Amino acid sequence: MGERHLAVIRNRKVGFVFQQFDLLPKLNVLQNVMTPLAYARVRPDVRRDLSTAALTRVGLADRTSHRPNEVSGGQRQRVAIARALVTSPAIILADEPPGALDTATGDAILDLFDELHGDGNTLVVVTHEPEVAVRYQRTIRLRDGKPE
Repeated sequence: MGERHLAVIRNRKVGFVFQQFDLLPKLNVLQNVMTPLAYARVRPDVRRDLSTAALTRVGLADRTSHRPNEVSGGQRQRVAIARALVTSPAIILADEPPGALDTATGDAILDLFDELHGDGNTLVVVTHEPEVAVRYQRTIRLRDGKPE
């Protein structure tokens, strides 16, 4: 496949939750979540509706107009999760989702992931934390890039 086709697949079929959130600082929370839909050429009114629903799902409907630096680390992580969910991807890839968060907030994020999985979402979670890994049905351990 060519790069353009791969980009379309990534945009529509894969949701990414990055370790450092990777939110755009000049955009508000709602605009950050709407971004993947803009690349998918979804109509603006539909973008807003889908993004608002995703933010409601992660408990941030009241923070839509805030910029990333105006919300907590846990809220930024939930914005990143809403952005990953907004395209209804086939799979969600999460890199150390609770990594930069305090224990209580990290547990809340993992509870949300449990809920997403219970709703039928496929999640691949990368972690170095054994207490995170034990929460999942299947664990693949790697050492030096190879399965153990």
